[in-house]
Amino acid sequence: MDAIARAWKKAVRTALPGPWRPWRVVGEAVLALLMGGLAAVMEVAAGTGLAVPFGLGVAVLWVLRRGLPVTVLLAAAAATGWSGGPVLLLICAGWAAGARIRRVWALVGTFVLGWVLFTVTGVLKDASSFSPELLLGLSLGGFLVLAVLPGLYGRYRAQRRALLDALRERNDQLLRERVMVVHQARLRERHRIAQDMHDSLGHQLALISVHSGALEVDRTLTDRQREAVGVLRQAAVAAMRELREVVGVLHDESTAVPPAAGAVGATPARGGVDGIDGLVDSSRAAGAVVVLTREGEPRPLPASVDHAAYRIVQEALTNAHKHAPGAPIGVALRYEPDALVVEVTNDRAPELVGARVGVGQAVSGGQGLTGLRERARLAGGMVHAGSTAEQGFRLAAVLPYEGTEGGKEGAAAATGVDDWVFEGLPVDDAAGKRRSPALGCAVGVVAVGLTVLGLLVWGVVGFVDGTRAATLKKPRYDQIEVGAAQAAVMRELPSGSSFFTDEYKGGGPTPPAGAQCRWYLLEGSSDDGWNDQHVARFCFKDGVLVEKQEYVGKD
Repeated sequence: MDAIARAWKKAVRTALPGPWRPWRVVGEAVLALLMGGLAAVMEVAAGTGLAVPFGLGVAVLWVLRRGLPVTVLLAAAAATGWSGGPVLLLICAGWAAGARIRRVWALVGTFVLGWVLFTVTGVLKDASSFSPELLLGLSLGGFLVLAVLPGLYGRYRAQRRALLDALRERNDQLLRERVMVVHQARLRERHRIAQDMHDSLGHQLALISVHSGALEVDRTLTDRQREAVGVLRQAAVAAMRELREVVGVLHDESTAVPPAAGAVGATPARGGVDGIDGLVDSSRAAGAVVVLTREGEPRPLPASVDHAAYRIVQEALTNAHKHAPGAPIGVALRYEPDALVVEVTNDRAPELVGARVGVGQAVSGGQGLTGLRERARLAGGMVHAGSTAEQGFRLAAVLPYEGTEGGKEGAAAATGVDDWVFEGLPVDDAAGKRRSPALGCAVGVVAVGLTVLGLLVWGVVGFVDGTRAATLKKPRYDQIEVGAAQAAVMRELPSGSSFFTDEYKGGGPTPPAGAQCRWYLLEGSSDDGWNDQHVARFCFKDGVLVEKQEYVGKD
């Protein structure tokens, strides 16, 4: 029982999709009664005697048109082919089918099957009154106008609504992405500030710490002076620790992206290869032994490479002062054929200096080498850092003269817009052509219009030909004599058309027994009335014309 109940609820939800708000229930009920009443009135006017069943059926099908568009269209097509009462339901069913059947071929198949039912019921009812060719043409033209055209318009409206909804969602998504881009720009600026603080202030504080450490071991100073220098050194170390904390707040590793300043072609904030001499001089003034060597022929460098080289040397000197105070430092710049190689090495720190100066643990934020790798990557290069065999430290960077990777990424970082922002627009092929919801519907409307126009032309031409084939002129009628051979008479007569003459076959004098008769519209009679149609009848028996009659048939 539970399974039956669930199946019943599912069937009801399918046939009557919601939401069923009070105003919708009232509206559907009123429209169902109106549609059923109109169908009943049309059936009463036609005198078919099917007013009640057609009225009830139209009302029920109207309610089901949204949930069962295929069933309603087929039923409406079959009913309209038999009688004209449900014609309004057929129009609305075509609209609903076009709007709710999503697959194109399923929609085409539904309309084709509907036309077949429309034609079959029409043939079953009116085959005795119309020729099959005429009935087929009328059914095709009528179904195209009454069902297919509303279906095409309904599909256009549904696709247009879906497109507007998609564009509205796309606009909301772009607005959200714009907010994200602004947020990323803020993070990027925070990262840039943190990097500059780390590179510039950290280097200067490291030099202050090295200077004060050297003064602490100066034998010419008094104990009170050494104590003051120690306080200065501890203050520098504390300032470095606070700087690292501030940098950690500004530099969020999980969300920050490489700064736009690393892009090829960007103007460095400060420093360059020419400023490396100043860094070396500052370190020497602090008492460190620094050797600077250059190899190769200097050449102009891109801004990103020039700035990256300066920052790499600055960070390497800072690390050497913090972790190996007093150790000799070597800085080398080598201009290779395709890249600038920057190398900074330092030996192991002397034990004495390490024992006195290294009383406080060196402060490290853990982000200096990460920032250098990012700078090098944006410039198209790479950074390698590690210990040497002599327990020293070596930092080397390879920076191509023409940055290859950083151009696109740096441009994206500078604009704050990534490629994925422009993905997902509605296209119909690899070339990126836009889809139009009206294109397919317009093609369908043109095809239906041309078909209907062709049927109209065919109907007019057929009507004219049929009229000519069914009409016999009075002089020709007078020339034909009773007793002539049937073959000779048939050569004088038109081919005939039952569509125009079938309604007159029951009138006039009684035909001879066993004779086969042909009827024609007679043209040229002198006593034609405004509502009179003279009919000529020729009856043949045993290959001979046994009778010809002229009588008046009422239209």
